[in-house]
Amino acid sequence: MSASEYLKAQKLGEKRYQAAIAKKEYPYLPVLEELISASDIECEVNLGLQQIALGNVIGTATVGRTTAFASNFMPILDYKTEFGSKWSTLCDSHIEEGIHDPIKAYEYMNRFYVIEGNKRVSVLKYFGADSVPALVIRKVPKRTNDPENRIYYEFMDFHKQTGINYIWFTKEGSFDKLRDYIGITADSTFSEDEKMDFNSAHLAFEKAFLARSGSEKLAINANDAMLIFLNVYGYEALKEMSQEEVKANLDKLWDEILLSNHKKDNQITPKLEPAESKKKLLAIKLAPKKLNVAFIYDKDPVNSVWIYSHELGRRDIEETFREQIDTQVFCNIDDNTKLADCLHQLAEEKYDIIFTTGPAMLQESLKAAIAYPDVKILNCSLNMSTSHVRTYYARMYEAKFITGIIAGSLCADGKIGYIADYPIYGTLANINAFALGAKLVNPRARVYLQWSKEKGTNPQEYFKNMDIHYISDQDMIAPQDISRQFGLYYSDENGISNLAMPFYNWALFYERIIKSVLDGNWKQDEKEVGTKALNYWWGMSAGLVDVICSKHLPVGTVRLVNLMKKLIIEGTVKPFYGKLYSQAGVVRENEEDEMKPEEIMKMDWLCENVVGNIPESSDLVEGAHDVVAIQGVNTPESLELKKSVES
Repeated sequence: MSASEYLKAQKLGEKRYQAAIAKKEYPYLPVLEELISASDIECEVNLGLQQIALGNVIGTATVGRTTAFASNFMPILDYKTEFGSKWSTLCDSHIEEGIHDPIKAYEYMNRFYVIEGNKRVSVLKYFGADSVPALVIRKVPKRTNDPENRIYYEFMDFHKQTGINYIWFTKEGSFDKLRDYIGITADSTFSEDEKMDFNSAHLAFEKAFLARSGSEKLAINANDAMLIFLNVYGYEALKEMSQEEVKANLDKLWDEILLSNHKKDNQITPKLEPAESKKKLLAIKLAPKKLNVAFIYDKDPVNSVWIYSHELGRRDIEETFREQIDTQVFCNIDDNTKLADCLHQLAEEKYDIIFTTGPAMLQESLKAAIAYPDVKILNCSLNMSTSHVRTYYARMYEAKFITGIIAGSLCADGKIGYIADYPIYGTLANINAFALGAKLVNPRARVYLQWSKEKGTNPQEYFKNMDIHYISDQDMIAPQDISRQFGLYYSDENGISNLAMPFYNWALFYERIIKSVLDGNWKQDEKEVGTKALNYWWGMSAGLVDVICSKHLPVGTVRLVNLMKKLIIEGTVKPFYGKLYSQAGVVRENEEDEMKPEEIMKMDWLCENVVGNIPESSDLVEGAHDVVAIQGVNTPESLELKKSVES
């Protein structure tokens, strides 16, 4: 019997060998001593006896017997050799009583290279075994800035803590995210029972993932996909799921898995303009059903400028579509528990459309959208994309570019103040566009940046001490706020004179979305873009943002503003065009091209004429952390959370 098994294994080896030759690839097992040198290694660590996944055993430590195997560890030498005889004897032993003696292997970058026991590995791989006992010596590489090296150091910390050696991710920060999901801290221990529970849950998911992906080649692995799964369903739920339940829930999530797989460097291509309206689709002549539309706010509109701007949009569509929709507002939904309960309630009550109006609401929105696929959920956030939740935002930087031009043209000494709230995606583009606009008309313009959400800051006191009078502040004010500190204004001992106000016209966006649903054209944007992952990012050309000038502006300045509006709408003028300089030097060399939308969205630098910096998350007031965790510019929290949502 062992002879027939050897010949079958040999055929598998020869097939792999020939395929490698055809692709001009190395046809034998990788050899560790040929891959690395002593200078690459920081140290060696004896890990002792480990149970290691056979899928991670990929080569040999030395040249030795490497040419006896194809790269899949199947034998390629003739059966009538000493090697063939020993392989067959080992095969018989495995069939009769199993292979129990541990192999010896080096571990390097979470891959194993056999020192002793190549034939044992070969036989076990042939019979489809999952793991093998091994005496392992780890070769620790020297630290580098290579992403894989950084991931490996994260893996070593996780392995030391949990004893789990079969997990590997393709993105940095994933091990910390896994700790969060399974409920352990970086310094806690993992009991044997916890290891067994995790192994069972992981195996169930891995089997479902491999069955679902089949022969499809994905850039992400089962562990990357598991993080997406845990983000939606949670670890405790996964542990309780049957294999069939895991498969069914993975099917619901598969579009998210594919979206993560197809992203390159988190590139998101937003939809910059509204779709041209198609004709209203014919429908059965029945009494039309009113759409139930919900708006979820984390604050009350009377206390929040941001929420108030969305509430104005809601009131507009309520008036516009009076006979066709019912809208409801849910205020002060300010934590994930409240939001999850609210979304569940609305879905159970058969709401048709739900708008969640802040980036911190995206994760719970995604969970609800997967659980209730018939509900259309849209989230107001930038540079995030999912296949179940459409996101939307406005290109406010176009309006800021114009208010920067106004400030630069009026400010003789070139000293201009700018107050921003959170260091999140979009805000950096607004600041830089303002600075570029000011510099366009005043080469001496310097923009002094202050963050309202930074601990211990008092922007108005700072500007007073710096003798700065032209200030760009919050875009508008809430109803109960009697302050005139909004938009662009001039401030001195005589008070404040408002000069211009950039503003959001959310009503236009909400009208377009409601109309597309009423007309049966909801899927039109997906067809045009060619993806289910839609990120609306409209600007002046769509009417979503604008600048209102006050009577205090000189006539010539108003004419300049109107001209710039026209040129931006036409696409003739682009705020981020040509060679651009940051505080650290050149960030764009190309003098004949505009910055791509995805580059603008992910902007994490400040223009050379901005005086100030980007605060760390720890420097912000407590209430800012949730927003920054989702959309913060390169903060550790935002990078981790972003990966879990977008992976």
